[in-house]
Amino acid sequence: MNVRNNLVQAESTTTGGAFPAVRLRRLRRTSTLRRMVEETRLSVDDFIYPLFVVHGQQVRREVPSMPGVFQLSVDEVAREVETISELGIPAVILFGVPAHKDPIGQENFDPEGIIPQAIRAIKRVTPELVVITDICMCEYTDHGHCGIIRDGEVVNDETLEIYGRVAVAHATAGADMVAPSGMMDGQVQAIRQALDAAGFSHIPIMAYAAKYASGFYGPFRDAAESPPQFGDRRGYQMPPANVREALREVALDIQEGADIVMVKPALAYLDVIRAVRERFPVPVAAYNVSGEYAMVKAAAQKGWLDERTIVLETLTAMKRAGADLILTYFAKEAARWLNER
Repeated sequence: MNVRNNLVQAESTTTGGAFPAVRLRRLRRTSTLRRMVEETRLSVDDFIYPLFVVHGQQVRREVPSMPGVFQLSVDEVAREVETISELGIPAVILFGVPAHKDPIGQENFDPEGIIPQAIRAIKRVTPELVVITDICMCEYTDHGHCGIIRDGEVVNDETLEIYGRVAVAHATAGADMVAPSGMMDGQVQAIRQALDAAGFSHIPIMAYAAKYASGFYGPFRDAAESPPQFGDRRGYQMPPANVREALREVALDIQEGADIVMVKPALAYLDVIRAVRERFPVPVAAYNVSGEYAMVKAAAQKGWLDERTIVLETLTAMKRAGADLILTYFAKEAARWLNER
């Protein structure tokens, strides 16, 4: 009886009463009531849609491991962003596949490279759309790693200069924001200094601050054609077991000038999103990555899950955990579903 009395007392203290006076189902009775008291609101304004850009004309090549996601040529990207803008999605993030790969990824900072071409094409069609560019090297290098290789190792400090050149090239082409994802120490500071020196002090940085060495990235590497040709990326991406280390990474990126910080992946790292949200007063992004997308798509195609229900539930979980922004391949479908409400 003492246990029951304690529970009743706790309920009375927190809610002002107990059953039968308190009936929480009252506010769940209709869809309108449920909507009125929702604690977490998922919105189209939360979404950033990733795009993969390739050379050629009229290329719209579906990624086998990511149904509904395509490699697009620049002309197709220009058409795609019209749909994205009409759905109310405010931003895209661009990943490029170069014509040729080399040890330092020269096309990544070429003013006529695939990403600068795509930026200019998007801005001609939808100037209001926020264009974010990924600042990394893995798609562009012949070794598939995120930095310069010396004696079989990714060297940190030499890589930073390349990141700065990439950021300036993308900003010059018209990018609204840059997003360093290589997980090199000091990358945010190097990019901030390069942008400021080139007259782009107004361009914000969204840092992949806590990017884990995850098994959920496999389909992305198909889409971006970026698997490492030797070894793996555990020497610079974060160990999945660590949260305190993630908070140190985020703190350093903010100190170096990050305007937005990101946790990647999202679903297996909701606790990290929450920890970052509670500790730091800056916008937090979560990347709903390719493997998370592919799992839901595969299960839905088998009829094992209802795709709409699962997608909106998981995206809401990311928002509830503390994400202000969500990078997701489901952005177009989710936008349509939210717009139907």
